[in-house]
Amino acid sequence: MNKERYTQIIASVFIAGVLFTTGFFVGKNNPQDGQSIQFLNATSTKSVDMAAFWKAWGILDEKFAPASSTTPPISSEDKLWGSIEGLASSYKDSYTVFFPPVESKAFEEEISGSFGGVGMEIALQEEILTVVAPLKGTPAERAGVLAGDKVIMIGDKSTAKMSTDEAIKLIRGEVGTSVVVTFGRKGTKEPIVKTLTRANIEIPTINTKLLDENVFVVSLYSFSAISPNLFRGALREFVESGSDKLVLDLRNNPGGYLEAALDMASWFLPTGKVVVIEDFGDKKEPKIYRSKGYDIFTNNLKFVILVNEGSASASEILAGALKEHNKAILIGNKTFGKGSVQELVSLTSDTSLKITVAHWFTPLGKSISNGGLTPDIEVKLTPENTKGGNDPQLNAAVEYLLK
Repeated sequence: MNKERYTQIIASVFIAGVLFTTGFFVGKNNPQDGQSIQFLNATSTKSVDMAAFWKAWGILDEKFAPASSTTPPISSEDKLWGSIEGLASSYKDSYTVFFPPVESKAFEEEISGSFGGVGMEIALQEEILTVVAPLKGTPAERAGVLAGDKVIMIGDKSTAKMSTDEAIKLIRGEVGTSVVVTFGRKGTKEPIVKTLTRANIEIPTINTKLLDENVFVVSLYSFSAISPNLFRGALREFVESGSDKLVLDLRNNPGGYLEAALDMASWFLPTGKVVVIEDFGDKKEPKIYRSKGYDIFTNNLKFVILVNEGSASASEILAGALKEHNKAILIGNKTFGKGSVQELVSLTSDTSLKITVAHWFTPLGKSISNGGLTPDIEVKLTPENTKGGNDPQLNAAVEYLLK
């Protein structure tokens, strides 16, 4: 697999027809095929007495009695995979996980292929599986799934202590088949049970419209490889409309390619301005991503970005940069707060580790992972104020731009 960089957590993948991954890159750091795995002299193990591990291995080998005579024997390979899985979980990071052979193969298929899904992205938020956003026009959106919904059960299995990877495996499947998902929703006492029919999902990218008030709206649904060209076309439409009032709607946009966010930010920022900082902690120096400096708009531009709890990762990078450089204000709800980067490293030819290696910070040094972005003007949506298709957040944006 080639090394690729994205902006949001791979474990929080779209449960959709085409896997859309972000916050992740792939590394080739594996032993030759057939080479045995040995404990290395890593600096972190110098003060650790590994004798306890081997003692436990030997005791279990000698004394363990299976519950049934029909229980298949545990191979040494299975014990090794379990040990590595436990090591990964000891870091207490829900996105640092080990993929044994079966899971690793499925994961690679997700990265390279398509599969049946329901069109929503999930991630762990405060250790609870949470819907980041349903994709527009998908089974999840049509069924009324909302950003922020908590995934309580998948079929008859509780999601308590379930990883996103396990949940994805249960939700995706053959196109045309159904999966029952039970959700919890803020303000709703009873669980919400929905039967979702899997489909091949076409991930939407962009829409534009000119409102009667001469406010131009660009709705961006994902940061795909083609998003920069589509966004450039949308900005051309905006300029040709003669309007100086722009709304960029990033609500329920769970992110995508980092490069797309950088390119879009560059239309509004001079060359060299910081867009986002990739912070590796004390492992190495941070990497700073800067504007390419297209910077075609004057200070006369009136600019609002709409965000909500479904705006994540690349959406937060773009919105955070333009807010902190005083190019736009944010209206809506607090964003999701998805700002970690994972690396997928091969251990053997059929196993891999996914490790959190960095976090995204805004130009002013705010961690996106630490609570997301707070809008300048908060507008909450309720069943009452959204009746009849009313959009109070867009209305607030228009009102602000017409001042």
